[in-house]
Amino acid sequence: MATHSLLILPGDGIGPEVMAEVRRVIDWFAANKGIAFDVSEDLVGGAAYDAHGTPLTDETLAKAQEVDAVLLGAVGGPKYDNLDFSVKPERGLLRLRKEMDLFSNLRPAQCFDALADFSSLKRDVVAGLDIVIVRELTSGVYFGEPRGIHKEGNERVGINTQRYTESEIARVARSAFELAKKRSNKVCSMEKANVMESGILWRDVVQEIHDTEYPEVELTHMYADNGAMQLVRAPKQFDVIVTDNLFGDVLSDCAAMLTGSLGMLPSASLGLPMANGKPKAMYEPVHGSAPDIAGQGKANPIACILSFAMALRYSFDEGEAADLLEGAVEKVLADGVRTADLMGPEGGTPVSTTEMGDAILAALDAA
Repeated sequence: MATHSLLILPGDGIGPEVMAEVRRVIDWFAANKGIAFDVSEDLVGGAAYDAHGTPLTDETLAKAQEVDAVLLGAVGGPKYDNLDFSVKPERGLLRLRKEMDLFSNLRPAQCFDALADFSSLKRDVVAGLDIVIVRELTSGVYFGEPRGIHKEGNERVGINTQRYTESEIARVARSAFELAKKRSNKVCSMEKANVMESGILWRDVVQEIHDTEYPEVELTHMYADNGAMQLVRAPKQFDVIVTDNLFGDVLSDCAAMLTGSLGMLPSASLGLPMANGKPKAMYEPVHGSAPDIAGQGKANPIACILSFAMALRYSFDEGEAADLLEGAVEKVLADGVRTADLMGPEGGTPVSTTEMGDAILAALDAA
């Protein structure tokens, strides 16, 4: 059996704590399912700055380019707030995304039945929710030129440029259509074609890719502001949503909170295929470094564990193992096992980070 290569970058804050539980899950699959992993570990973010004076070394980037997948914990914290912008911890994460050309960001929003009451929306609106937002990650307004702050007369002016090429839109559209073929065969593309030329191009190119390559997939278009409203009105009307970098940033955070807890959500960032036919990939939980609870055993490791489940599915072709792991998480939640962020009025069994890992491993043993 082939050995899967995985680079782990725990990062800062609660990153090392939640990643420790993922390492236990990796060891369980190696011992119980014969899935072999070649795991290496390195520094990113503030931890890398402390050790090397940079949030990402060239050597670590080179490793990331060579492995089957990268699993990242979290970066940043108030300790680094006064650093120059060029060496802030977040620059390490952005450099990984850019240098690896991870243009397709998959952000699932799944509401486990046991947590449906945690959402600010009514249970019947969110229970059973299972959607994925595909966000273009390496272009658009966050990267466009010109940009910056300069003086015009007596006042400052801030400039950011929304820029997309046909090929950049086409490749993320293909990513969304391919994903939809494995789900419910339905894609909704969101932009602002009514007021933005980049939105007109986005709609045109997505439609062209659909008509010529994926006519069997149902495609609809929606203005992004209406999409935000529809996400909180009737989110289960969607399955796969594809959108640009800025709107994807906003809409995916909106969708995340439909599930009731940001600490539950994984993500995948995928690029072009490597020599083995698999895309370059990095997986990370959506939550941040949470420095206020770091080192206290309070962090919820589920988002990081589910990020590893995504790696099993999309990078390692281990779909059955991914299903098994996701099922174990669902079983633990249904049994009322709760880290601090999941404790609600209905109560539950309060556990630490490590104890949540224990419960998930026990559920895997029992499956």
